Amino acid sequence: MSDTFTLNTEIVNLAAEIAAKVERFAIRLEQPDSLRLRRVNQIQSIHSSLAIEGNMLSEDQVSDIIEGKRVIAPAREILEVKNALRTYELYPSLDAFSEKDLLKAHGVMMHGMIPDAGKYRNCNEGVFKGKKCVHFAPPPKMVPILMKNLFSWLKRSKMHWLIRSCIFHYEFEFIHPFRDGNGRMGRLWQSLILGKWNPVFAHLPVENLVYAKQQEYYNAINASSTAGDCSIFVEFMLDKILGALKDVQNVEVETPVAETIHLTARQEKIIAALKKNNFLTEKELAEKFAVTPRTIERDLAKLQQYGTLERVGSKKDGRWVVKK
Repeated sequence: MSDTFTLNTEIVNLAAEIAAKVERFAIRLEQPDSLRLRRVNQIQSIHSSLAIEGNMLSEDQVSDIIEGKRVIAPAREILEVKNALRTYELYPSLDAFSEKDLLKAHGVMMHGMIPDAGKYRNCNEGVFKGKKCVHFAPPPKMVPILMKNLFSWLKRSKMHWLIRSCIFHYEFEFIHPFRDGNGRMGRLWQSLILGKWNPVFAHLPVENLVYAKQQEYYNAINASSTAGDCSIFVEFMLDKILGALKDVQNVEVETPVAETIHLTARQEKIIAALKKNNFLTEKELAEKFAVTPRTIERDLAKLQQYGTLERVGSKKDGRWVVKK
């Protein structure tokens, strides 16, 4: 598995930033309102994971179903929520290294929805975009051995849990081991693997941010498959995990920038470039500094958060205002 992954500076930086923020999130979970926060995160995780797969229920409806209230909606969509809740309740007892537990969790997640819940598929499967097949999964006879090899790799790998979880997620989606439920199981299992590193990941709604960027999620999977290197997907998922940590912590940034913020060398160069031409786009800045557009997007977001930069107008036709 490691042969399909190239470690790059962006991945290292993202992992380091996540590691720095995880402990703050753990402290956040110890606050008086932590039970409510955990509940909200659970509802968001279930809603987002199912919505990515086409479930049309709102977050409020998901909350009502979890609370046992009557909801008027398609029976299948209600069953999806109930099954997801039962599966997430299994979380503390599931072993991330156990293939048997994966099959058990899938059996609960897809109970009453497909005939072979809890079993690997015995049919050909693919990922479609409209009528076009963008990924044709390995033949069913290969699935058991591929999954056995994947779990074997997971156990023996010495990579950091953050990176290992992302690679497992990508390889899982590539194999597409089940007739249905592959997306929700892949995301759940990544959270379970992350829980081996830090238990706070049982309460982090990473899926909520994947839902907000679901087309990018599929694009990252497809781009990695095309490149034969899953580092594109790893970088995407680490970026979403970092975003989830920032979002759930609701970090306050009202303290004056000059007292607490130290801009990176690249951020200072971005400011200098925008002083000369405040119509530069993210793509142009990325090319100028030889980094990915996502890196520039994060830098610009931080500069706006710090109060150093302001966007005026639309993303397409607007301009940047550098504040003194």
